[in-house]
Amino acid sequence: MAAFIAVQFFRPARNESNAAQPADITNVVPMPVEVAASLKAACYDCHSNNTTYPWYAEIQPGGWYLARHVSKGKAELNFSEFGRYKKRRQANKLKAIANQINDNEMPLASYTWLHPTARLTSFQRTGITSWARSAADSLGRE
Repeated sequence: MAAFIAVQFFRPARNESNAAQPADITNVVPMPVEVAASLKAACYDCHSNNTTYPWYAEIQPGGWYLARHVSKGKAELNFSEFGRYKKRRQANKLKAIANQINDNEMPLASYTWLHPTARLTSFQRTGITSWARSAADSLGRE
């Protein structure tokens, strides 16, 4: 019990930013409002510079697990930094978004289990997939 209490004092840094994000994907790639809302609800906690933390992030080792998960998610794709990617990388990331959403690989089942608002409907999945493919194609033509 003493060890459990002791580890509560070792907290990971928070992934929170109040700064404006000019390189955010919503500012650099045109998208329907519905797609932006779906991405923010289902993806931004792990794939942006601003995570909304659930209650269990306050309890270690849960906070450590989340910090690691967010770090890995941002390393793969960071919507807040999307505008800083080269056009070719942007197009590849958009294709990957379409494929992973279409194949139900994202959002992760372990995430949606604890975050029901991140569950995407088939309509939302179709909207994101269509948008991402179209946006990737238009970047490929630039």
